[in-house]
Amino acid sequence: MDTLLYKSDWKETKERYKAWWNHEYIGRAAIWVEAPLDNPPPIAEPPRHTSVHQKWYDLEHIDRWNRYNMARTFYGGEAVPHWHPGYPGNNSMYALLGGKVNLDEETGWADEHHLPLAENTDFRRLKTNLQHPDWLWTQEMLRFAVERSAGKCLVATGAFGGSGDTLAGLRGNQQLLVDCMDCPDWVREADLYLMDLWIEHYERLYACVDQHNEGSIGWFPLWAPGKFYAAQNDFSYMIGPHTFRELFMPALRKQMDYLDYAIYHVDGKGAFAHVEALCEIERLQAIQILPGEGQPSALHFMDVLHKVQRAGKNLQFYLPPDEIEQALSQLSARGLIIHTWARSETEARELLRNVERWSVDRG
Repeated sequence: MDTLLYKSDWKETKERYKAWWNHEYIGRAAIWVEAPLDNPPPIAEPPRHTSVHQKWYDLEHIDRWNRYNMARTFYGGEAVPHWHPGYPGNNSMYALLGGKVNLDEETGWADEHHLPLAENTDFRRLKTNLQHPDWLWTQEMLRFAVERSAGKCLVATGAFGGSGDTLAGLRGNQQLLVDCMDCPDWVREADLYLMDLWIEHYERLYACVDQHNEGSIGWFPLWAPGKFYAAQNDFSYMIGPHTFRELFMPALRKQMDYLDYAIYHVDGKGAFAHVEALCEIERLQAIQILPGEGQPSALHFMDVLHKVQRAGKNLQFYLPPDEIEQALSQLSARGLIIHTWARSETEARELLRNVERWSVDRG
């Protein structure tokens, strides 16, 4: 596909992404900017959902809202329209391995009183339940999405967990912290085993969308011309760099060896302590710096941003539009992608022109 209904310059965007992943300079910083169209089509807003179940499972309802939102949005720069059902965790690895997810109006929550991996239980008994209702729904959802999205947009593979977080869900955060002290070898081996299951699961998902997407886009808003995922370990917020390196980086390295393209989602200021270790993973191309709730923007953590760029990694963060010029005066535009927004299509196009003026390739 060279054009999409909701992204007419898709062909050029793909080429910029390929260069960005290769850490080549594309003539400016990459930028994902969305804004309301100046002249949106006269489409009536779909009816709101009437139940939590309808919001997360009714494919016709989800499709109507996806199409309505995309038809009214300008996707500027590297922004890509993509069909997705939301990411409440109902079809995560945690759920497919026996965990219970309680859905509400906004998201889903792991049931802390329902721990599928009890003490003295062999983690190797855990198997992905391919008859789980949410896995059967996921397959149906991806087939449905690909059919409805043909010629219009891409389809997101979803969010289904990764190193550390799945294990934390299965054991509980507090118990896993104790495990890290009492049985570190067990934690490392369990996390590696769960990563093997993760890779098998990714294969199944990727097979549903790779031909349609010419690669992949997941819960994290980036496209790549191959197997791509945003790795994460939010549990790492609660542990030190030594524990992270010794117990959880082996599974991360296995994940990176499998994927063609990856970004690591550093979620929260407390996880910044692991950036140095992440920069040492050769096959990890990009790192996201996300300060977290209640923190100022990434611009206020310039030492961390510079650390990522000095390591030769691509860098991603979110910024309000009025901070972008300042960021580009201090960072190299090579390998940088900024996610932002604008109040109108006209403002977004002006921002794209300004980013070209403000961008400097500092190597």
